[in-house]
Amino acid sequence: MKNKLIQRFLCKTEDTGRFIVQSKITGITYFIEPIDHGKPDKLWGDLDPATKKLTGDYGNTRRGAIKKEDSLISKENGFRNISTFKGSPLGEIDRRDREYETLYNP
Repeated sequence: MKNKLIQRFLCKTEDTGRFIVQSKITGITYFIEPIDHGKPDKLWGDLDPATKKLTGDYGNTRRGAIKKEDSLISKENGFRNISTFKGSPLGEIDRRDREYETLYNP
């Protein structure tokens, strides 16, 4: 993996939500990108008790996810075994580690 790509991957992580995890069991390095699937513009704010409407724009400037078309994880960038799933990426890594242990350390 090229250093420039890793630096770009880890740039502005508070906005992109990207992070890297290395498994202590397998040694595999996982690059994680939360994908924004078009959530509503207002996810956070204050509920006005009189109007019952959401006010404020908390959480809108730093989404912690990227649009699918902005993904850096691609075969062209040197990634293999690319997959998407719902749920916790750390839970998925744990599941893969347990599967690896079952297959290679019976």
